Amino acid sequence: MRILRVAPYIYPDTKGGGAYHVFALSRDQAAMGHDVTVLTVCEDESLPKVEETDGFTILRVSPGLTLFGNDISSAVARYLWGVNSEDFDVIHAHSHLYFSTNLAALKRRLGDISLAITNHGLYSQSAPKQVFDIYLKTLGRWTFNQANIVFCYTDEDRRRVRELGVNSDIAVVPNGIDTSRFTPDGSESDLIDHDGLVILFVGRLVEGKCPQDAIEAVAEIPTELDAKLYVVGDGPMREELGALGRNAVKFLGHVPYDEMPAVYRAGDVLILPSRAEGLPRTVLEAFASGVPVVSSHLEHTASVVQKGGETVPVGDITAYSSALNRVLNDRDQLGKQGREAAVEKFRWESTVEETTQRLELLR
Repeated sequence: MRILRVAPYIYPDTKGGGAYHVFALSRDQAAMGHDVTVLTVCEDESLPKVEETDGFTILRVSPGLTLFGNDISSAVARYLWGVNSEDFDVIHAHSHLYFSTNLAALKRRLGDISLAITNHGLYSQSAPKQVFDIYLKTLGRWTFNQANIVFCYTDEDRRRVRELGVNSDIAVVPNGIDTSRFTPDGSESDLIDHDGLVILFVGRLVEGKCPQDAIEAVAEIPTELDAKLYVVGDGPMREELGALGRNAVKFLGHVPYDEMPAVYRAGDVLILPSRAEGLPRTVLEAFASGVPVVSSHLEHTASVVQKGGETVPVGDITAYSSALNRVLNDRDQLGKQGREAAVEKFRWESTVEETTQRLELLR
């Protein structure tokens, strides 16, 4: 099968769960014998425009203008306009939030190549919710409706997409992680040097992830518990967060993906106070590592998080702090439950197999 994967970002050019998902899916489908090409945007002129890596091809084009974190690239439009069914069997676009996926939908409308879209989360972490409410009822809905199939991570997300008025076929394929790499057994990271309770925040330091809420929640934990927050990730909020951190927070910056299993094993709980998410790899990686989770209560992810942790209302600092106390008191049992859920329902191998099988039906 010849797959054209259209994605705004790919790892390691860009760090983050969505970018890694694109990379790992392309790598593993190539290992299965499929011909995979990833069309993405890139500002870094030092990176090759065309690169063969891990069995697949990356095509990097100019990002063009940027609006609300969305690259509006004429180069993506030109490339898509020039491809046809003799070049690829299927286009697989990632996230309806990006202009590149809007263009892939237009290509499907005007052309003869089947289209799949993976929904990595309905709302953007870079733009106001009111803006995306309008988008979802207009261009977002139109984009979904051009697809032959839409992939969602959970049943709740499928329902939400359907309620938008989307008529395309929708398949629930849970996000997955490597449960043999992320495991409770093994060494712990030397980056974690605290003898008390270790709370982890893993993610980009952007407004939608609400890292400031994690810092404030940890500050409310009683001092006798000796809790410290380790922030893994980087982003535009780094400087302002540093003013909040003081002694109870340590910023690790970006940590290479291969080192993350050891980081999780050194933690006691993961906090994720985002106002918008898909099905975060960080939650699943923590679960697989035997680490419980406290996250914001998002309708489509709450049932997953509650398998090995707690959810609380977005922005409720006191509720986050209280939930952290409860989860820390029961972290062994919750960690065990999370590990069982990850192994049973969120294996990366299953994600790749189910996604590929669905794409093959579109040929």
